[in-house]
Amino acid sequence: MSGMVIIGGGECGGRAALALREAGYEGSVTLVGAEPHLPYERPPLSKEVLVAETAPDPRWIGTGLRYEEAGIRCITGLAAAAIDRAAKTVTLADGATLAYDRLLLATGAAPRRLAAADMAGPRVAYLRSYADALALRDHLAAGTDLAIIGAGFIGLELAASARRRGVKVTVIEAQPRILMRGVPEPIAAVVAQRHRAEGVDLRTACRIEAFAGRPDGVTITLEGGERIDAGLVVVGIGALPVTGLAEAAGLAVDNGVVVDRLLATSDPDIFAAGDCCSFPLALHGGRRVRLESWRSAQEQGALAAHNMLGTADPVSSAPWFWSDQYELSLQVAGLADGSERTVRRDLDDQAFILFHLDAGGRLVAASGIGPGNAVARDIRLAEMLIARGARPSEMELASPDVRLKALLAA
Repeated sequence: MSGMVIIGGGECGGRAALALREAGYEGSVTLVGAEPHLPYERPPLSKEVLVAETAPDPRWIGTGLRYEEAGIRCITGLAAAAIDRAAKTVTLADGATLAYDRLLLATGAAPRRLAAADMAGPRVAYLRSYADALALRDHLAAGTDLAIIGAGFIGLELAASARRRGVKVTVIEAQPRILMRGVPEPIAAVVAQRHRAEGVDLRTACRIEAFAGRPDGVTITLEGGERIDAGLVVVGIGALPVTGLAEAAGLAVDNGVVVDRLLATSDPDIFAAGDCCSFPLALHGGRRVRLESWRSAQEQGALAAHNMLGTADPVSSAPWFWSDQYELSLQVAGLADGSERTVRRDLDDQAFILFHLDAGGRLVAASGIGPGNAVARDIRLAEMLIARGARPSEMELASPDVRLKALLAA
């Protein structure tokens, strides 16, 4: 029996499966995931899962009962091995086959590996799955030494969580500053200052010469000869889209599975969504992007499901990212790279927002940081202005007395 098959049991795949039923689809829906769990959210892995007194269960995207009641078949702990486009079948790792009418690839992304570190033995780890987070918990005891390679979101969230557990933390970043990708320098500076105030040894513009495994950890040798001893090294240097199935099936791949504005691949019966795909972003002139974010996985999973049923809705929302570290919340809407001017708005509670404008004065991104939810409302309003292609005046953007909601009504 054919129907809808979804490869990938993460946020995107789980949302897509449920969205098919919510849209009224009555045919067969099968969700295939390599992990032994039902779909769950990944953001807590670097936060709550690490710092809670006892390890919490994953934050599920629907319970087993919900999938069962929806008539969704969930195959867990079994990877998809191949796609036969001519026969319209998926072969699983155990040799079983699934026929499909439409297929969704929601295979996500995998941590970028660091070969030199991997050769240093079992005290080198990555954080991507619930199992990874549980393994890390066992090493995050007060007084132990943790070295994190990479000062992106994952590395810094892990550093904040480890400090809450009394772990000594060193973060090593090759770039001249932290959060080089997608976060403006003034906001990155606030984050760096907060980590240093918490006791994190934050090293930027720092190159590693070698890793050497020891029975109780790893020794990292930096350029210049300095050595750093750590009981555990976690590598967080980005992620790569999981595209092996797509490539083997002859689908177009370019920094992710290539899809159109409806999330359809070069095969009209196969769609891709979430971290694994690159798509044209209309708000940024059709520029092709690949997003690694919780909201993108959520939204694209539901959108792909609807378009698999023939709805034909294009990707239209602005990218949105967030990170919580200590009491600080960092949020970014839109894409700031390529903007021509930046306008700063200072808020209460030591919070501020940077508005990024293109050469024509169009708002293309907004980045904010502050304690708790200090910037959440204004970033959401800025996101709506970005979606409208608004061109607010720099004076209005800079003044906290001018409500962004009023600019939406203009």
